[in-house]
Amino acid sequence: MGLLSLTAVGTAGWNVPKAHADRFQESGSHLERYAQRFNAVEINTSFYRPHRVTTYERWAATVPEPFRFAVKIPRSITHERRLDSVDEPLTRFLGEVAGLGPKLGPLLLQLPPSLPFHTATAGAFLQRLREAFSGSIVCEPRHPTWFAPGVDTLLADLQIARVAADPAPVPQASNPGGWRGLAYYRLHGSPRIYYSAYTAPVLDVLAARLAAEARDGLQIWCIFDNTAAFAATGDALSTLERLRQDAGTRM
Repeated sequence: MGLLSLTAVGTAGWNVPKAHADRFQESGSHLERYAQRFNAVEINTSFYRPHRVTTYERWAATVPEPFRFAVKIPRSITHERRLDSVDEPLTRFLGEVAGLGPKLGPLLLQLPPSLPFHTATAGAFLQRLREAFSGSIVCEPRHPTWFAPGVDTLLADLQIARVAADPAPVPQASNPGGWRGLAYYRLHGSPRIYYSAYTAPVLDVLAARLAAEARDGLQIWCIFDNTAAFAATGDALSTLERLRQDAGTRM
């Protein structure tokens, strides 16, 4: 498989900002236009509110075959119930996202910074999630207790990848962890989180890292979440250009 086929690059949401509109086709919905340039997107709205199965089905029908959707697990599970007593909302959520069919990519479990790892709750939830869902799962913990070797081993055993995040809440969070069959990068913007665009040298390093991991056979996801001032689209387009150049020079 080629480098680009192993690398999913996109943004959180599929807005087409005016600053970059000339780099997208003019006709179609925002999702249709977005999917002509990118092969992946992260749905964050699912974190805040449920979507109907028919909505997911419509989104899946809108995009071409290689396109994949990552979907963020609802905050009712992660932040309100804090992974405890979540059978009902989890079953409902999994039933909804099934509407994406084969275009469903990873489920994203982003945890609150205040949530420590406890085997009785977090460990049991991860086991329950893996039993209920056979596809890709990525976890973005932010409490230091999640970065212990034992937790990393548990994630690996359950084939759950730990997100590589920027900015990193703890030093270990800047690198992928857990299951290493998938590497999922979430770029939130730095130095101002959610707002700042990344500099060219930073994107150079990032693209080289993604390319190297893809050549090692890893499935790579790279999602830019610095959407507050619309920097994510430009950063994702620039990263794709770097990956295409890398692939071209090695043909």
